[in-house]
Amino acid sequence: MNAALRPQHKHSAAVLIAPGRVQLRELDVPKPAADEIRIRMQGCGVCASGLPVWEGRPWFEYPLEPGSPGHEGWGVVDALGSNVHDLEQGDRVAVVSYRAFAQFDVAPRAAVVKLPAQLDGRAFPGEPLGCAMNIFERGDIRAGMSVAIVGGGFLGVLLTQLATRAGATVVVLSRRECSRRQSLAAGAVAVVDATDGVAAGKHAHALSCGCGFDRVIEAAGVQAALDLASAVTAEHGRLVIAGYHQDGLRQVDMQSWNWRGLDVVNAHERKVERYAAGIHAAIDAVLDGRLDPFPLLTHMMPLAALGEAFELARIRPAGFMKACVMMEDAA
Repeated sequence: MNAALRPQHKHSAAVLIAPGRVQLRELDVPKPAADEIRIRMQGCGVCASGLPVWEGRPWFEYPLEPGSPGHEGWGVVDALGSNVHDLEQGDRVAVVSYRAFAQFDVAPRAAVVKLPAQLDGRAFPGEPLGCAMNIFERGDIRAGMSVAIVGGGFLGVLLTQLATRAGATVVVLSRRECSRRQSLAAGAVAVVDATDGVAAGKHAHALSCGCGFDRVIEAAGVQAALDLASAVTAEHGRLVIAGYHQDGLRQVDMQSWNWRGLDVVNAHERKVERYAAGIHAAIDAVLDGRLDPFPLLTHMMPLAALGEAFELARIRPAGFMKACVMMEDAA
């Protein structure tokens, strides 16, 4: 149904009904509770953390809640709960709501961040940008440090931008040629093909003059990346786990970690206040030039093509960095 003809009390939401299968459903527009805000969604990024549920790992149940697992949304305030007084209808916001693959969603006030006028007309998937800021903070990266980033996807390139602009020397290890190019454009002094983990580790060690790196960020979420990141961390260095490991147990060489005196940081957040703080920091970083996510939003697609967007994230063809679905074109 054309959006202009749809009754105002109805909206379209994507429902993942089975692995690899999405349907658009007509649902009642949600009503905000007293401490909530209703957002007319403009778009939502497609996160690689959603690939396991798209692919159908055995621990998921279907169908998912309408709009799930969308959590990288932005849009316009449409209605306010009775206890919300510091936002207005029409304000443009980023939101962490987890049901953002829909034309409307509701979220607690704490999960909503107002966007400044300078970002009008720009796609702004706030959650991953906020994650990059929080990971960077947890990494304690400072000028003069050597930094290795294992995984050159959307998050890895954002972290490369932040680290290089903070005065660190950055080397990126990635299997994808496109990601290596983007990393160099973001300021990395060198890139390493990580297809062969052993060879990549030796190459990275040579680039570090055999000492390893002061800070290493693992941003891929697989065992091989964790092994490689562990191997290239310097004595008394900090290993930052930013990849989302969600397919079972991992093995680590604890003897090596102990011998080298590594600090190991799990740079994942679960408190909504931390997500919001990261998004606020990301807005500041975009406005002052430390962060430039826009060239990395490579594929913009309508909500009806969410399945295609997931497939792009799974296959990652040449030139792909991140897909976003746009709600105005929902069928």
